[in-house]
Amino acid sequence: MAHVDSLQEFLESAIVAAEKTGDVIKEAFYETKHVEYKGQVDLVTETDKHCEEIIFKYLKQIYPTHKFIGEETTAAQGASELTDEPTWIVDPVDGTTNFVHGFPFVCVSIGLTIQKVPTVGVVYNPIMNELFTAISGKGAFLNRKPIKVSSQSELISSLIVSECGSNRNKSIVDAYTKRVNSLLPKVRSIRACGSLALNLCGVACGRLDICFQLGFGGSWDVAAGAVIVREAGGVMYDPSGAEFDLTALRVAASNPSLKDKLVEALRQVE
Repeated sequence: MAHVDSLQEFLESAIVAAEKTGDVIKEAFYETKHVEYKGQVDLVTETDKHCEEIIFKYLKQIYPTHKFIGEETTAAQGASELTDEPTWIVDPVDGTTNFVHGFPFVCVSIGLTIQKVPTVGVVYNPIMNELFTAISGKGAFLNRKPIKVSSQSELISSLIVSECGSNRNKSIVDAYTKRVNSLLPKVRSIRACGSLALNLCGVACGRLDICFQLGFGGSWDVAAGAVIVREAGGVMYDPSGAEFDLTALRVAASNPSLKDKLVEALRQVE
């Protein structure tokens, strides 16, 4: 693991990159967007591509030996393998559909893995001016003030967030609605806010009690949020209860008290 001074430097570099990108997102948010389709409902804009270029260019100048994985370059060039080398994992605009529709739940997500472990995380929503940050072992912060997960211990009093994702295959949609239908009587309410990175940050700061999703874009959706949740006192895990796997496209996050209760509730649906 890198020295803690290095981690602080990595964090500050990621914050600068996120803020540079945030300025672009904020300006474009109120303008007409040029939209392309990656799938039936999965969108990409010129802003996504431009923002990824800004982040990579800035960080590569400072850390030329580091590896880089980004949503848009991966989408264009194919999967990038995660290695033990320090690797920046970037979603330049998480919540692109929200961005296109003018719904302000939009962010840039920048995570750094070292030996495949998420170690530095920055998630910045420039529309709402919220900057979530964390370094392994140093706590999690919102606009540089400490945050922690909720103390909720019962499902029936929990606010849950879960997304269907962009795949509209009937079996996937049916499985999602089945889970939602089963959970609704057991929880306070369920949200779908359109950004997995911000959903994880919502758990980290206690606004949301549980986040889970089966199927999403890639590691760039969760790399930064995973650090932030853990450093806020939360737990990251597979919805089955297994260990969290950054590359598995399956994620759950909550405080420790709710983990087993969510896993059992989901198990009853499968």
